[in-house]
Amino acid sequence: MDEIAELESQVKQRDVPKHVGIIMDGNGRWAESRGLNRLEGHREGSNSVREVTRSARRMGLKALTLYAFSSQNWSRPPEEVAGLMELLREYLTKERDEIMQNGIRLNAIGELEKLPKYVKEPLDALRAESANNQGLVLTLALSYGGREELVHGVQALAEKVARGELKPADITEESVTKAVWTHDLPAVDLVIRTSGEQRLSNFLLWQTAYSEFVFSPIAWPDFRAREFAEALLHFQTRERRFGLTGAQLRRAGT
Repeated sequence: MDEIAELESQVKQRDVPKHVGIIMDGNGRWAESRGLNRLEGHREGSNSVREVTRSARRMGLKALTLYAFSSQNWSRPPEEVAGLMELLREYLTKERDEIMQNGIRLNAIGELEKLPKYVKEPLDALRAESANNQGLVLTLALSYGGREELVHGVQALAEKVARGELKPADITEESVTKAVWTHDLPAVDLVIRTSGEQRLSNFLLWQTAYSEFVFSPIAWPDFRAREFAEALLHFQTRERRFGLTGAQLRRAGT
């Protein structure tokens, strides 16, 4: 058994997180440190997406959410945005067979209407084609922002109130959870951010209230299956108390 297989086996012997979110940071800096165009870093980062997704499927995760393009990323230089959109279109085309053959359900969250037609059409097609797959749910956060998501959810609830379908006093944590874009996904157990930064950057603000965090110094293009399994092993050493004490959890046998 090779090193990666051994690490993944160790993860599977304990409670595997159901849902992991990843802030894939450091592509541009990885490229610049090598004298390359920033887009080359994003291109190499797509190989990490493929390898980490395969690893997540092997270890039995239910959901993997990747922060691929934020609402704020539209403000980057136009040539970089155009290059990122082309890389996304290329990814959707190249990964279609692997997604279907491995029973992965492709999902997407964000202000998807802002995506160019040449990206949105293959994205919509692959989402529809994979909709009945029963394996890992791979969610791409595209033109996504956590604050934007919350505004969208609040507006949806306000519209229900205006129509008389809901009373303000009846708005609960559960109803907000159902109003955000990840309503059909399990709670986020773990957030991983690569490249040494230690902030959320507007990622899954509602969903990460009780998430654990792993901050890796490794840039995303160098973050592969081994690093992913190691992050999950580190997560499995944590005691998740959800407001209780450790003694209470031990008495409950959790």
